[in-house]
Amino acid sequence: MEKNNTANKQAMCEVLIEAAKLDPSLLVLTSDSRGSASLGAFGQELPEQLVEVGIAEQNIVSIAAGLAHMGKHPFVASPACFLSMRSIEQIKVDVAYSNKNVKLVGISGGVSYGALGMSHHSLQDIAVTRAIPNLQVLQPADRFETVRMFQALVDSELPAYIRLGRNPVQDCYEGLNYTFEIGKAVTMVEGKDVTFIATGETVRQAMDAAGLLKVQGIEAEVLNVHSLKPFDTLAVLQSAKKTGYVITVEEHSLYNGLGAAVAEALSEETGIKQKIVAFPDEALITGSGPELFRYYGLDGKSLTKTASEFIGG
Repeated sequence: MEKNNTANKQAMCEVLIEAAKLDPSLLVLTSDSRGSASLGAFGQELPEQLVEVGIAEQNIVSIAAGLAHMGKHPFVASPACFLSMRSIEQIKVDVAYSNKNVKLVGISGGVSYGALGMSHHSLQDIAVTRAIPNLQVLQPADRFETVRMFQALVDSELPAYIRLGRNPVQDCYEGLNYTFEIGKAVTMVEGKDVTFIATGETVRQAMDAAGLLKVQGIEAEVLNVHSLKPFDTLAVLQSAKKTGYVITVEEHSLYNGLGAAVAEALSEETGIKQKIVAFPDEALITGSGPELFRYYGLDGKSLTKTASEFIGG
């Protein structure tokens, strides 16, 4: 497979440029994050539609809510570690409670910032945002899903938090010739022995693990949950009942993320075994994103071993 050099945030920028050319009310707000959000091209082509607020994450959310109240269509792009923590009251009250059409894009989510350490890791953002009424919580798997997701978001009037990674990830889809719907999970690989339920950049890892397991005679199913909220309970239940074994994989704390959402969905089912693969409840070691995936067992090779032991034990 040819290596992908386009980060999801670059795919987002391309969609927003095309949408903003057609809609002068579409604005992009950044918190001294134009470069890190890959929005330089947007600023060059549409300088009047890009608002640089500076390092003021709480203010940027309130400003966006005010712009939405005045009929604008704001997209906020800010590092996930700060946007989801420092701005949480403004997200809860100004955006979600007021039900304003604001799209909050947490860039460089999870452990994307790698060696910058715990201060820049965002391993609690899904837990916090999922608990806020009226707020959609989304995470695309690759550049193609990012395009489809942001096209849908441009047409939506609902508030949302979207987490994007920092670096290019290997493609999960072969192109844009597929149907995307917010709230609907996607079966990436069919299987009958065990189900990987993944979100964001862990979808590719789960697909890699499924390929390695196939060599061992184990048919793994991979379910891509790009919508943490609204959550596709039906798809989760159907796959879980089919295989009887569920492994959730997420670039997040093991608490209150995808694993918890799946456990909630399976709570009334019997006979289904679940294992949560996520980052532990501790300050992580220092390293790059891929190094942290390997160290904590979220990479494809580690997931292969986890699945083999899980269904074999």
